[in-house]
Order: sequence, then C-alpha cells, then structure tokens
Amino acid sequence: MITKALYQNYLTLLLEGNRRECARIVQQLLDRDIEIKTLYADLFQKSLYEVGRLWECNRISVAKEHLVTAITEGLLNLVYPRLFDRAVSDSGNDRKVVISCAANEFHQVGGKMVADIFELNGWDSQFLGANTPVDQMLAHIQDEKPDLVGLSVSVYFNMPALKAGLAAIRGNFHHLDIFVGGQAFNWGGTEIINQYSGTAYVPSLDQLTPLIAA
Repeated sequence: MITKALYQNYLTLLLEGNRRECARIVQQLLDRDIEIKTLYADLFQKSLYEVGRLWECNRISVAKEHLVTAITEGLLNLVYPRLFDRAVSDSGNDRKVVISCAANEFHQVGGKMVADIFELNGWDSQFLGANTPVDQMLAHIQDEKPDLVGLSVSVYFNMPALKAGLAAIRGNFHHLDIFVGGQAFNWGGTEIINQYSGTAYVPSLDQLTPLIAA
C-alpha cells in the first residue's frame, strides 16, 4: 500500500531531482512485495500526471519535467527483475499486443508501463517506443499480426497525430481492436475515439484489466 504521506514524500523528492532517495523508496516497496501494478498506478503514474499538470500550468519548467521523466524511466529498471520473474510464462496465453506512442509524442514512460502490465499477465507485449512513424507502425502490425494495438499520447497538442494513427490503423486493419490512453486526455480529445469503431479509451492503468482478460 502506498500511503498519502509516502506519495507526497516521493513526489517532493522527485521534483527536487533526488534520484537516489526516490530509488530507495521504490526499492523498499519492492522489498515489501508490493504489487507491481499498484506501484505503477499509485506512485509512478500518479506522480507523472501531477508533474504533467504542473508543467501544463507553467509551474515547473520543461527541463524539470524532463528530469522527472528521466528519473522515473530509470526507476523502472529496479522493477524489471521482479516483473519478469513474476510474468506468467505458462498461462496458455498466446495473445500479442503492440503498443506505440503516437507520432511526434516523445513521452514514453506511460506506454512502457502499459506494456509491462500486459507482459506481467502473460501477453507477448511489444513496445515500439516514442515517436514511431505511422508507416513503420503499420508495417510492424502487418508483420506481427497482434490481437490488440495501443496508442499513447501525453501532450494534448499531439492529438492530431493520434487521430492520424487511428485512421491509418483502422483503414488498414478493419477488425483489429485498438485502445488509447495518456495524460493528454485529461485536457480533452475523447470524442476522437468515437470516430473509429473498435477503439476503447483506457484512462488509467487500473482500468486495463478488461482488455487484458478479454
């Protein structure tokens, strides 16, 4: 469990750029056998969303936001040994998901965490990273033939790129299920989803479960 006091302490240290103390907190939580999804949702995602809000409101600099993102991405490395040790390797699940950031979207931590949660639940999870060109994403989908595709967008101004990605996927793969998410939707854009059949909006890591279990 991540208490309010622990979260606030972690957020303060994160904004101070104190990577060592943030790592100490994360390692202590892992040593207490915290559920990985809880760590991701209630510490990493929550703090990144708050930092993103502060940046959107011009209360912190772009440099500070980049620093926080880099620290968080580095902290994921502490989780990976535990994650792959616990990943369901013999579940009989042969499903595959491809997850990508929208073109021009350089914030990739959220997409990484989503891919990790799928991996933890036995999926073959492939994360394509930040700023993946649409044509390259389509080629990868064609080659891999996934059961599900996810697109992430963190900055609201990248919504047109998300829309272009959705249109391209739906135009080339008519029956492929798609889901989208990311902090950008805190500022609007959910109406875009209704334009593309078979597309779901997932507002948080906690709400991935229906897609994973489907």
